[in-house]
Amino acid sequence: MKTYKNGLAGFWMSWSVFVAGLLVMTFGIALMIKAEAGSAPWDVFHIGLYHQVGLSIGTWSIIVGFLIIATTALMEKTLPKVGAFLNMLLVGIFLDFYLWLPILKTPDHFVGQLIMLTIGIIVMGYGIGLYIAADKGAGPRDSLMLVLTKRTGWKVQHIRLAMEIIVLALGWLMKGPVSIGTLLFCVSIGPIVGYSLPQCKYLVARLMERGIRNEDFNKRKVRLDHYDGVGKKAR
Repeated sequence: MKTYKNGLAGFWMSWSVFVAGLLVMTFGIALMIKAEAGSAPWDVFHIGLYHQVGLSIGTWSIIVGFLIIATTALMEKTLPKVGAFLNMLLVGIFLDFYLWLPILKTPDHFVGQLIMLTIGIIVMGYGIGLYIAADKGAGPRDSLMLVLTKRTGWKVQHIRLAMEIIVLALGWLMKGPVSIGTLLFCVSIGPIVGYSLPQCKYLVARLMERGIRNEDFNKRKVRLDHYDGVGKKAR
């Protein structure tokens, strides 16, 4: 199979998939928040900060993400990766946009809230699968998790669990929305991403290969047109 990361088509395609993944993932986050049946641990933390300090949920997502990126960069003594920076910035912007949409409303009944919450978790799982499949680097929180894993020698799942327990507790103390949705997210997001990621990788690989084939075809066509033009002038 061709190395689809090479070439201009592969470059733009991979970044387009990355941004699309963030758009999808953030829409899932917004659905979970609007369902008002509990949110993911980090969103509980962001919403808690919003309740206590003000600003917007998306703004707090950006601020917290920036602090995490800075901490990770200091620990690793390296500059932040572009993918992590864009993840931090775009998720916050997209989240505030989705939450602003008048059409996105909290259902009146608990069953509707639960359905909205479930759809949000599934959408979020596929968004995560897409942006991971684009292979543009981990997000701020995942980057910190990997650095802490390397520094402490603990297993990834233990570091992730510790991080989420801490932010969940802090968010709950700040009146963040901890409910059945929080538990449902914690037990289901791993299996959903495990199911969606292979599908997303296959989709991205097919898109990349098609993009490169089109790019190669256009290059060959330009060369042939140029050759014909030179031939005509010679005649």
